[in-house]
Amino acid sequence: MTNSLRPYGTRRTPLPPAQSPDDGAAEPSPPQNKPQSTQQNKQRDAFFDNAKYLAIVLVAIGHAWEPLKGDSRTLEAAYSVVYSFHMPAFIIISGFFSRSFDMRPSRLKRLITGVAVPYILFETAYPLFKRYVGHDPDQDISLLDPWYLTWFLVALFLWRLTTPIWKLVRHPLPLALAIAMLASMSPEIGDDLDLQRVLQFLPYFVLGLCMRPEHFQMVRRRSMRILAVPVAAFALVFGWWAEPRMATTWFYHRDAAQELGAPWWSGPVMTLAIFGCSLLLTACFFAWVPRRHMWFTALGAGTLYGYLLHGFLVKAGDYRGWYEHAWLHQPLGVVFVSGLAAAVVTLLCTKPVQRVFRFAMEPRMEWAFQRDAAEPAREREKSGSGRRNEKETEKEKEKAGV
Repeated sequence: MTNSLRPYGTRRTPLPPAQSPDDGAAEPSPPQNKPQSTQQNKQRDAFFDNAKYLAIVLVAIGHAWEPLKGDSRTLEAAYSVVYSFHMPAFIIISGFFSRSFDMRPSRLKRLITGVAVPYILFETAYPLFKRYVGHDPDQDISLLDPWYLTWFLVALFLWRLTTPIWKLVRHPLPLALAIAMLASMSPEIGDDLDLQRVLQFLPYFVLGLCMRPEHFQMVRRRSMRILAVPVAAFALVFGWWAEPRMATTWFYHRDAAQELGAPWWSGPVMTLAIFGCSLLLTACFFAWVPRRHMWFTALGAGTLYGYLLHGFLVKAGDYRGWYEHAWLHQPLGVVFVSGLAAAVVTLLCTKPVQRVFRFAMEPRMEWAFQRDAAEPAREREKSGSGRRNEKETEKEKEKAGV
């Protein structure tokens, strides 16, 4: 195939397509000399940034509640409800923005620098933090055994690598559910790379891959926001009733049914039941997410910073005995801890924190990768095309008498 445009009078072989960044990654700001319409098209959707920020706040609050929930059945119920949808919501959004992922070098590079490298760094930092701050000299560093929050990076890495497969098969969501159900009754999978979580949370990622913008529009209607109120209220009541009857660890998706002391057949049943409940509450959450630009919208681009960094403060509180104060276990203490967790994770999502920790979260690492051989030629072609377009525009203006 040859280039249909022959500005130099010869037939030329076209260059490879430009390698665009992964949809799930933060996009660079458009150059100021581009038309205003182009800049507007590249603007981030405020809804998704709002959803990511609010989800990460709930994650931090849930982690702050963990040392306190044993003293209150109501807090335990609220904890279960929050855990049933906050990570599914975050994973669905991650899947939605991974739809364009393929095996292009640029996207593989972003996957390595934005997911694999942060995993290696934080999987090293967390055990060292426990060894020296938690005074646990026996704590080992193992990249095969994700510790605390780092499981999500392993999962995201593996999920995105398999994205082309899910885009290829005819019924991806039923297949992902079948895999999750099989994992829930297979304790022999073990703890390496936290594969139980990778497989049991897989349907939410695949669902995000299958979703389109209009699906999110459906839950953002006013009628859905109203309907979400009684649904959420019923979920809290049901959580309070189920608290002494059901282990909260089912929502972690990190163990098979046999490891939770349940018969093997309950694994697939609970997988489907929890998937249905999680989707219902996630829809309620999305229905309440503001659609317009809010004061916290810009923080949605830094949620991975807040996610990985807030764990150090949560663990420091656990190691140092901050939760042992009796007043923190009272209702006002729970409110204080919740507000503090929300404020801390908000601070960790801000631009100054991103600039400080960008070396660990978004390293450029150009030295580690081969440069695209066609990139210089592509840039020259774009430059020449831009000059030709400017000349054509000037000629059109002259003809129109402008």
